[in-house]
Amino acid sequence: MGVKLNSPVSPPRRVKATLMWPFALVLTFILLAFVTTAYFLQIRVRDGALTERVAAVAKLVDQKLDKDTHLMSAVLLAMQGNTSIAAAFASQDRVALLREAGPLFRTLHAEHRITHLYFNSPELINLVRLHSPGEYGDAITRTTTVQARSQNAPVHGLELGSLGTLTLRLVAPWQSAHGVLGYVEMGEEIGHLINEIHETLTVDLFVLVDKQFLPAQQWHQGLALLKRQGNWDRFTQQVLVAQTDVPAPAAMDDAVLTALRAGATQVFTQGDQTLHLAMLPLDDASGRRIGDLVVMRDISGLQQTFQRSIATVTLLSLLVGTFVLGLFYFALDRVERDYQRQHDLEHRLLRLGTEHARILQLEKLSALGTMVGEIAHQLNNPLVGVVNLAQLAAREADDPARTRELLAEIRRAGEDCHAFIASMLRFAKVSKFECHPTDMAQVVAETVLMFHQTVQRQIPVELMFPETSVVLEVDPILLRHALFNLLLNAAQATQGEGAIVISLQAQPHPETGAPGWVLSVRDHGKGIAPEILDKVFTPFFTTRHEGTGLGLPVVQHVALLHQGFVSVKNLPEGGTQFAIWLPQTNPDSPIPADQTNPKLTHVAQDPGRR
Repeated sequence: MGVKLNSPVSPPRRVKATLMWPFALVLTFILLAFVTTAYFLQIRVRDGALTERVAAVAKLVDQKLDKDTHLMSAVLLAMQGNTSIAAAFASQDRVALLREAGPLFRTLHAEHRITHLYFNSPELINLVRLHSPGEYGDAITRTTTVQARSQNAPVHGLELGSLGTLTLRLVAPWQSAHGVLGYVEMGEEIGHLINEIHETLTVDLFVLVDKQFLPAQQWHQGLALLKRQGNWDRFTQQVLVAQTDVPAPAAMDDAVLTALRAGATQVFTQGDQTLHLAMLPLDDASGRRIGDLVVMRDISGLQQTFQRSIATVTLLSLLVGTFVLGLFYFALDRVERDYQRQHDLEHRLLRLGTEHARILQLEKLSALGTMVGEIAHQLNNPLVGVVNLAQLAAREADDPARTRELLAEIRRAGEDCHAFIASMLRFAKVSKFECHPTDMAQVVAETVLMFHQTVQRQIPVELMFPETSVVLEVDPILLRHALFNLLLNAAQATQGEGAIVISLQAQPHPETGAPGWVLSVRDHGKGIAPEILDKVFTPFFTTRHEGTGLGLPVVQHVALLHQGFVSVKNLPEGGTQFAIWLPQTNPDSPIPADQTNPKLTHVAQDPGRR
């Protein structure tokens, strides 16, 4: 088709206006997506930390209640051996019971916080209240007392007192040669318990009781007798009966309690504090839910750290985005000028006729290919700069560890390390226990490789294995997880240029003599202080501020799952050795002699690999 010489020419397209806005919108979308992801990640980490703290509170409550119950059981057992008290109880002599048991109760109250001591007849009629001698003769119908009589055995549990106090009670029958003399009840109010948990876990606790189980008149009588302060009308369905020294936040209302009871967590700001709340159910001795335990954590420092981290990363991202956008702008400006020149050339060539127009079209297509190559070249350098700047920020940022973690996520996104992250997640997954024949050398080699790829500081690892392969019936995922924890501990303990030594050798069970193997990890650190050596496998016990105290308990759990055990000892030449004993897969198969003395078969040292 021909082109008329005098046909009008359309004005040149504005390349910058066409491409700059979409590119700017793409960069903005990426930045917003990153900030949003970081925000929800922070919420996930924050909620996960509170969930762990709430689980620790529940566990600690059970432990302390069990401890106090055992103490009361021991006291009741010792008291039943007191012939004077037994004689007074058998004759139902109130005066003698007050005289003989009174000093004991005062001692228990002063030294062990025992607040209640009852002596009840076999018909559950109260004979003596040591804590309130003027009140007696009434029938005792509490759940613990009734269950103790029906079961003819000690019964304990939490119960709501008539004055609105929660009390841990232990009721036990007093057996004699002539039958049951009656029932002895001992109890303590749990107000001290929440203060002990506060000191241990640095959380504040609020004990709420449903109003349907606590008449208002009794609650007000309790306030007057115990000289406490409270507000019956603050909540519609519940009343606050105990708390730590921190007052309940003003924002904690009925709506917040309803959300907490449904299983959600709540975050709100009060003054310069950011508070995070969760809830635990509170059951009495009969298993009835009589209220709730609200757990409150002050996350002000965590929130400020996160905000500073997000601000820093956002600022760096804006700077990098602006730099990339500027380079793109100048590249497009150059392209636009070239395009303008090409357009002018086209306008002049169109005047020469149809053939010249066809030649110009070919030249323009060639120029367009050159332009695309130039744009690709200009875009490649800034994108490489994004990865390099993220790596530089991860090495030299002065922000907390969370900042380095987020910057590491940027770097890993730029380096397309999704496969490595997926393998890490699969490596750390401990959701099920599946044993099958496994080559121990392969398990150790994979774990050491993961260790070198994960730990920043490169430490040589020496492997001492038998010359022939050792195949055991184990779960390789769990065993890698346990060995990885031991390697991390060894890396933190090792100083200087010392190497971590992993060895595998045959060794029978020290008590049963059953055949087995010992997988040990030895470091070259200072060793573990003798006073804490027996505490290293205790959950939540740690000597590092950043530690969780769960690494070594996990190792112990993995060993127990495999019908084995884990031990630890300080070495005379320095350092510490952790050893996991695993049973022999086939006890009937003999162990070759050369496997009882492992040799250094391989040295794993990868200081340059990441």
